[in-house]
Amino acid sequence: MKIDDWLLDILACPACKSPLRAVPDVDELACTSESCGLVYPVRDDIPVLLVDEARKA
Repeated sequence: MKIDDWLLDILACPACKSPLRAVPDVDELACTSESCGLVYPVRDDIPVLLVDEARKA
């Protein structure tokens, strides 16, 4: 997964607006909020930040 650090600094969870962190082993972005806990897929190095596409961690 190739997501620049500057992009990760501005990306936020669409559901709760918390920062996202990269999970490089599985090409996903995880919400850092313990109450939300959604994990968003990254397909072809493009984050899919749709709540309908997310899974619960």
